[in-house]
Amino acid sequence: MSTPAAGDAKSGELERSLGPITIWALGVGYVISGMYFGWNLGLPVGGPYGLLLATVVVTVMYVTFVLGYMELSCALPRAGGAFVYAREAFGPGVGFLAGVAQCIEFVFAPPAIAFAIGNYAAIYVDVPPWVVPVTVYGLFTALNAWGVKQSAIFELGITVLAVGELLIFAGVTLPRFEWARFAQDPLPNGWAGTFAAVPFAIWFYLAIEGVANIAEEAKEPARDLPRGFLLAMATLVLLAATTLFGAVGVAGWRAVVFKPVTTGVELGPGVAEPSDSPLPLALAQVFGPDHALYHLVVGIGLCGLLASFHGIILVAGRATFELGRAGYFPSKLGVVHPRWKTPAWALLANMLVGLGALATGKTAEIIAVAVLGALTLYVVSMLSLFKLRSSRPDLPRPFRTPLYPVVPGVALALAIGSFVATAVTGDWRVAAAYAGLLLLAGLYYQLVVAKSLKV
Repeated sequence: MSTPAAGDAKSGELERSLGPITIWALGVGYVISGMYFGWNLGLPVGGPYGLLLATVVVTVMYVTFVLGYMELSCALPRAGGAFVYAREAFGPGVGFLAGVAQCIEFVFAPPAIAFAIGNYAAIYVDVPPWVVPVTVYGLFTALNAWGVKQSAIFELGITVLAVGELLIFAGVTLPRFEWARFAQDPLPNGWAGTFAAVPFAIWFYLAIEGVANIAEEAKEPARDLPRGFLLAMATLVLLAATTLFGAVGVAGWRAVVFKPVTTGVELGPGVAEPSDSPLPLALAQVFGPDHALYHLVVGIGLCGLLASFHGIILVAGRATFELGRAGYFPSKLGVVHPRWKTPAWALLANMLVGLGALATGKTAEIIAVAVLGALTLYVVSMLSLFKLRSSRPDLPRPFRTPLYPVVPGVALALAIGSFVATAVTGDWRVAAAYAGLLLLAGLYYQLVVAKSLKV
């Protein structure tokens, strides 16, 4: 089976409508929900010191990774992202591995975000817990199928609101920051807890690489992608730092992990389940849950969750679409809607898988699976960068990674270390589930894809 070219009659052509500002909005939007929830689940295992150290290491990993990944995305601006880079560097087998890992990350992240959307909405709406997550899945899948321009405009507006809310949160909490509160029970499991906190630190930045998957829809990829990518990364580093210090420094880490019985009461890990809404818990320590500013910030806070939910659905559709267009997934998934110019079938398929994951009710476990998929993508992508530098020196590279090979080497080493830390220190069933997904994908490749591609 031959690989269709972008824009041929079979697959259609994605619309080029994105500039650097919308790329920035998409990049920040993919990730920004990680500021609103998820990271706080690393506090019971790592404590504030362990999570802080893990976040510093992970930040270095992401900054170096983005600098390397930009070279690949500008040299090969295709919707498949890591799948395209790995296939070009190592052939169809490794390309398929990277594509599957990418799909696991982007398809499993939205269910975790949907849980948090439901928890934030529950502050105001009394409905069964499944109603809000399922509803937003349907609405935002439909919005993404409607058109990329409409999706990008929506993402820009909602991301600006979400960033503004986090800046308000920082302005409210940081003046009340006290190191003594931040450092309460700083290492509940010793420094070894830092390794267990790694996947939750990664949640601060997970999915920033999705910028590469909309390269085919950028007006001028060589110019617009680096500008939007770098600005998004800088924005996220600032927000991660202010959110972590602001939330934990108000009343200690337990106050943003466990729901109190009454305002101001801190509970231990044996008393309550961890919360998916740490920012409202922190604000309740400052104002109380009846204050107008509390409700304003929490209400706008939903924008951050919706921005990531919507943005990752968008990029997940492109990742699945590219595998279908290239003949690795069923060809129907690689078809662009003739009117809307979006991968509507791929978006629908991703929604069905996401709803299945949502039915498990396991936020932390879904986060860990998505993180393992992301780290696999990072490792394979940096290896692809090194390989293409030697095997394809003639490849046009509008952006070249600075301080090569040190920068991508640091990203590669930290990604491998983070993968080991996530797989070894977390629930063994999560690592087993991820390994099972890759095994099933490998069998599918050998029994179906390899024969059709005649490799």
